[in-house]
Amino acid sequence: MKLFCLGLSALLLSSCARSAQSATFDQQVEALLRPLANGLADVVFYPVELFGQPFPLIVLWLATAAIFFTFYMGFINIRGFGLALRHVRGHFHNPKARGEISHFQAVATAVSGTVGIGNIGGVAVAIVIGGPGAAFWLIVAGFLSMSTKLVECTLGVKYRRHNPDGSVSGGPMYYLERYLADRQLPRLGKCLGSFYALSLVIGCLGIGNMFQSNQAYVQFVVITGGEQSFFADKGWLFGLAIAAAVGLVIVGGIRSIARVAAHIVPFMGVLYVVSAVIIIAMSYQQVPGAIQLILSSAFNMESVTGGMVGAIIVGFQRALFSNEAGIGSASIAHSAVQTNNPASEGLVSLLEPFIDTVVICTLSSLVIVTTAYPFGIMDSGLEGIALTSAAFEHHVSWAPYPLALAALLFAFSTSISWSYYGLKGWTYLFGEGALTQMIFKGVFCAFIALGCMIQLAAVLDFSDAMIFLIAIPNILGLYLFAPEVKRDVNDYIRRIRAGEVHLNGN
Repeated sequence: MKLFCLGLSALLLSSCARSAQSATFDQQVEALLRPLANGLADVVFYPVELFGQPFPLIVLWLATAAIFFTFYMGFINIRGFGLALRHVRGHFHNPKARGEISHFQAVATAVSGTVGIGNIGGVAVAIVIGGPGAAFWLIVAGFLSMSTKLVECTLGVKYRRHNPDGSVSGGPMYYLERYLADRQLPRLGKCLGSFYALSLVIGCLGIGNMFQSNQAYVQFVVITGGEQSFFADKGWLFGLAIAAAVGLVIVGGIRSIARVAAHIVPFMGVLYVVSAVIIIAMSYQQVPGAIQLILSSAFNMESVTGGMVGAIIVGFQRALFSNEAGIGSASIAHSAVQTNNPASEGLVSLLEPFIDTVVICTLSSLVIVTTAYPFGIMDSGLEGIALTSAAFEHHVSWAPYPLALAALLFAFSTSISWSYYGLKGWTYLFGEGALTQMIFKGVFCAFIALGCMIQLAAVLDFSDAMIFLIAIPNILGLYLFAPEVKRDVNDYIRRIRAGEVHLNGN
């Protein structure tokens, strides 16, 4: 696989070395895909007017599901939180159960797939657009999303398939297919599963690949001298390095990915959390005013940013785009867990939106509101991760360096997780053969390098739309499976309380 990956990267390098031809290639691809990307995005992100504010229907679809499952599952995001922590700590781990990775490794892999550049730069964009009040609704959306994540991850484990080599394949394509097959509609089930898998493969090459490597490259150039940086005109070199690193990890499959994620996620999480807390602490005098500003803006009906409705829309959109609850991608990673009780992994998955949105995105919000707002950084014209970086730099001149390291780790970890999501979509379509998997991994690595070499906005827009398009059939499936999941989860919790599920062996 490594030779194949390097071979594809070398071809890309040789084709992109000639700047004039590279520019022509960019323009040709952009011209070809732009109408298609715009058309699909117009459908997927079609806005409706809500109290005078545009609200994308896909966000409404995701938000409605999060609210429904929170109430339908009896606020499982609260009453199941303690059990989730116990499972992650290994209290109920059964090494004899079928599966490939532990509860901790599963949630680490899933978190690595959701915690990305958007947690740093996307939050800044949300606050610029929706005002400080967006931070409050971002937390609310993250809390509600925990319930959606539980439902899809429980199903991912329950309807997974065990392959002859001991590996596991699971995710929405399998439980959607199963639901229709059980109702004498096997062909329709296979078609729906194939649509999900194909969309996932296309989407993973953009949202979980090219975008991540491109943003990591941009931030790396900034901290190494900007336009004077040695890497300023060597995106191909940075891209090949990232592609090689990702290739070394994903060649070993989910076990290798999970091991790396289990080390990277705690490190990058602690690095970013500690850095953000330090910056917030250095603006401690601004904290009371920042909290008051967030709350007042969250419920203010009149504002240049759209007031309460605008804050709700932007906050929910950023949270749901960040933690991906309802898309179903994370259930693919959770499906590989060692357990005989699907509900156990559903409980573990509650931690994913909590870490991604309630913790990390909230800290990013507080950095912006306590520093960028009172010290005039908001008026600098900076956007996204550059604005967050400037807020860090205001107090500590070298703060952008650990931030850049965190961004690089976020991008790397997202790429390795999304490589597994895309792989499972690929093998659903083309089989589990070794050659089939090698081809996908090689293509995935090549696209990582490509993301640092050329700007293909149309590709990213198209893949973004494809990823959120699959939330439509996935959430529909979650509604249909909801009574079954509710029974399974409540029965599992009852068995734990009755002492029927023992420590270190479920």
